[in-house]
Amino acid sequence: MNILRNIIIITILLFGVAFISGCNENEINLKDGDRHLTEEINEVISNYIIQNYSSSYGATEKQFEVHKVYGTSESNGVLSVYIWSYYGGFNKSTGTETQAGHSLPAVIQLKKDAEHFSVIKYIEPQDGSLYQSSLRKMFPEKYLKLTQQNAGNLKDLQKKMDKKVKQWLKE
Repeated sequence: MNILRNIIIITILLFGVAFISGCNENEINLKDGDRHLTEEINEVISNYIIQNYSSSYGATEKQFEVHKVYGTSESNGVLSVYIWSYYGGFNKSTGTETQAGHSLPAVIQLKKDAEHFSVIKYIEPQDGSLYQSSLRKMFPEKYLKLTQQNAGNLKDLQKKMDKKVKQWLKE
């Protein structure tokens, strides 16, 4: 009888583990990178961040945002995009030199309404001692290390930003 009981207990535990693993939507639905994101989605993200911060920093003539997408997940029609965002304000007199801005990891959630996407939630990590714990709540484990590696490593985003600013300076 003990052998039968142990087999039943082990079977129940295995099904329990399989069920719990299957319920972890974040891991199942993750898509790495941004190859599957449209230009429209990237523009919606940038426009939202620019609009959100345009009055937070000192007066600048033009603001831009560029981002690196770690990946996405989708659940119940909501697309979560895990990014590193670089926002900057510029003046024509100072060229490509950033006058105000920030660089940080963020999660932005979008929903498609009819034919267009709109932002329904924007999440940034908390400051100070709550930074790491808030990052762990925001990002799947898979992307958490990337956010730590990219802190201060803006070379690629700086190139994208310079390109946008130079285009604006030509106008």
